[in-house]
Amino acid sequence: MIWPSHGSNPQYLYEAMDKQMPEERIDFSANINPLGPPRELKDRWGSLFQYISDYPDPLASLLKSKLAATEGIKETQILVGNGGAELITLIGRMIAGKHALIIQPAFSEYEEACRVNHCTVSYHQLVPGDWDLNLEALSEKLKAADVVFFCNPNNPTGVYYPSAIVEEMIKKCHIHSCLLIMDEAFYDFACDYQSIVPFIGKASNVVVLRSMTKMFSIPGLRLGYMMASEGLIERAKALKPHWSVNVLALKAGEWCLDSEEHVRLTKNLIRQERARLVQFYQQLDFEVSPSSVNFYLLRDPSIDVQLPLFRFLLEKGIIPRHTMNFPGLEGKWLRFAIKGPKDNDVLMEAMRQWRKDR
Repeated sequence: MIWPSHGSNPQYLYEAMDKQMPEERIDFSANINPLGPPRELKDRWGSLFQYISDYPDPLASLLKSKLAATEGIKETQILVGNGGAELITLIGRMIAGKHALIIQPAFSEYEEACRVNHCTVSYHQLVPGDWDLNLEALSEKLKAADVVFFCNPNNPTGVYYPSAIVEEMIKKCHIHSCLLIMDEAFYDFACDYQSIVPFIGKASNVVVLRSMTKMFSIPGLRLGYMMASEGLIERAKALKPHWSVNVLALKAGEWCLDSEEHVRLTKNLIRQERARLVQFYQQLDFEVSPSSVNFYLLRDPSIDVQLPLFRFLLEKGIIPRHTMNFPGLEGKWLRFAIKGPKDNDVLMEAMRQWRKDR
């Protein structure tokens, strides 16, 4: 069967599994803020209608100005894109024909962008358990690589690697003349996040990718940005389609940056629910990745490939993210988003029944 390559859009998953999709369901496959969009965006949504007759600003000047002030860098070190996916696509075009090393498991679009641009692709595998980066082994692989993709916090494990490890990685990449693509799509869910943005001004071989769709729950609008040296930003900008970011997304992005309280409330909710879920899973002898963000990997250690559990949950209208297309996982884990207490209660009750029936 052909597995859907992303979470969300569960109709394609049920179709691939040859199952009828229940009318009542909870989608745990998309890692979106359970609180939804911030109030600032909800309250002003009606005013966006006046902008749809205007062409969007191709330079995203106002949004870049706010981002630059927030991050303490120059506007010329920022490129706004149609979600992280567009920016990954641009990077793929920038490195066409090069040797890309991907730290796995990871977001599948890194490899897709590399393959379509005729890159040689190799892997550095994180080992299940503590998901250690193993910098010594990674350093050896960097010798042959032109670029390395590293998702931090990692998707799908949720593990966050602190800035001391990242700094060492940046040094090793510099020694081996390797471009480091650091995808921080979920950085704002990590309570102990330590910014690596200051390294952009010191190292010309670092690109930081950010998504605004996850924390602010606006995946339908598509919005993200990359931060890098002015030279790298200019190279990426030259490959970017004109007006690829619509005017509604740009305006929403400006307002979302004023939503500090929304971010604080989200982090508190995620931290509380994650702790509650982990305690529950440990009591029922499930294995869970040591996540620091709004999703986690889970497996029933009594079975190898988790398809029986996956099918059981789908029949109950509970939709995890399969891991069939994550190299190194191949279905041995399932990924779940952390949702609000009510939805998490439904999930836990289903997991109790799974344990009871086995």
